Amino acid sequence: MIFPNSLKRGDRIAILSPSSPVKEEYIDRASEFLVSEGFEPVVMPFAKGPASGSYASTAEQRLDDFISAWEDDSIRAILCSRGGYGAVHLLRSLPAEFLRQDPKWLIGYSDISALHAMLLKAGVASIHSPMAKHLSEEDAQDFCVRSLIRILKGNFPLEYEVPSHPYNIDGEAEGILAGGNLAVLNGLFGTAYDILQEGVILFIEDISEAIYAVERMLYHILLSGGFDRIKGLIIGRFTEYRPDKNFSSMEDMIKAFLEKEGIKGIPVAFNFPVGHVKENYPLVEGATAKLTVTSDVVKLSMSNPMTL
Repeated sequence: MIFPNSLKRGDRIAILSPSSPVKEEYIDRASEFLVSEGFEPVVMPFAKGPASGSYASTAEQRLDDFISAWEDDSIRAILCSRGGYGAVHLLRSLPAEFLRQDPKWLIGYSDISALHAMLLKAGVASIHSPMAKHLSEEDAQDFCVRSLIRILKGNFPLEYEVPSHPYNIDGEAEGILAGGNLAVLNGLFGTAYDILQEGVILFIEDISEAIYAVERMLYHILLSGGFDRIKGLIIGRFTEYRPDKNFSSMEDMIKAFLEKEGIKGIPVAFNFPVGHVKENYPLVEGATAKLTVTSDVVKLSMSNPMTL
């Protein structure tokens, strides 16, 4: 696993839109934030459009922005402006050898999970993290903002502690941290970008997915043998859904699923602060991670394997 170089003052960070359109003001304010942190923002030509249907720009334009930013050795990180849908269009045009030539930090979440999966399979670490809107609306001292800057500057190891949840399954595991938006990842399971490899600590989150739809995705993981390969499971935040006739909450369904299907022997942490919420803790995909779940606390530490 290759970790991109740490950023220093004056380094350039590209802002691009690989999925859906974004409000220009979010890009502008995120640029101001990057300047305040000592970086030089580079807004890519099609980051603000023109929109092409429900996409930020055409697939060709979005790909051109990504390739141009990745090939520019003066650019040391890429901040995706937002998620939505469309990142999957780029995957087949970005081979692993190209991504490994000059790795740089990719920042984003939601639909950007497709790009994280692509980079993980190429052996390049990336950052599952809030994007332009968060950086433009939250205070510079916001915990997620400071954690992102800490990662970019190479301050490892990084450890989070959060309260325990009554549905947790206690235990301890070490592995490679990987995951993201469950619906996006579900579309990649069984492909060349499937992240359910041996030894992964998997984290999942989602928004606006029905309870039965998430259960179906969990069965996809189960029936493909995914739960036999992972070392630990982090249940992030599932938001903007309705209770159904079977379960009053997503957490109730996931708990029942794990019990019914006999998923045991791995630690499971519910309600971890990652997802479409303000408390969306930055996680390093590809990091060597240690997950500790007890009745009192959940600890997740991430290290750069190159510094161990």
